[in-house]
Amino acid sequence: MNSNIVWHQATIETKDYRSKNGHHSGVVWLTGLSGSGKSSIANQVNKKLYERGIQSYILDGDNIRHGLNADLGFKPEDRKENIRRIGEVAKLFADSGTIVLTAFISPYQEDRDRVRNIIDPGDFLEVHVDCPLSECESRDPKGLYKKARTGEIKGFTGIDSPYESPASPELVLESNAYSVDECAEQLISFLEKNEWL
Repeated sequence: MNSNIVWHQATIETKDYRSKNGHHSGVVWLTGLSGSGKSSIANQVNKKLYERGIQSYILDGDNIRHGLNADLGFKPEDRKENIRRIGEVAKLFADSGTIVLTAFISPYQEDRDRVRNIIDPGDFLEVHVDCPLSECESRDPKGLYKKARTGEIKGFTGIDSPYESPASPELVLESNAYSVDECAEQLISFLEKNEWL
């Protein structure tokens, strides 16, 4: 790190934003296979939070890969950098008093742990959207599994690239057993129980 870069002391701090918003802030990191329902659940949670007047925002592949990370591919080193950048952006959102919902496969535990470690203790919730590969593949909303099976896509998580399930997530959502709305309610109940709302 460049020793000439120093923090400017902010007049308004995270605690001030939280006080103004009337709720906690932090990062809710949804991880799971492609097709597990991460983005759908995040969108439903975001809608419910918005309706309650909670300051929240979603980071997912659509708004990250088309802009901030448009220069990255899907090689292991690019995936690592993708998650690093997302983690830094998510931290800024959390510092601003926002509950940020991230929906990324983020297949490696090491990368998810690295994000956890840059965020204040208690402000990072790892949520495993758990769904069997067979179910994710049968859903295949973007046709990616089909392309991976035919070799059109190489290094696809769950097919020819590994997915490391979270070792000890704060919450597991079984999206094969519950609807998107039920999973969203489970997550919101968890946030309430942990005094984020």
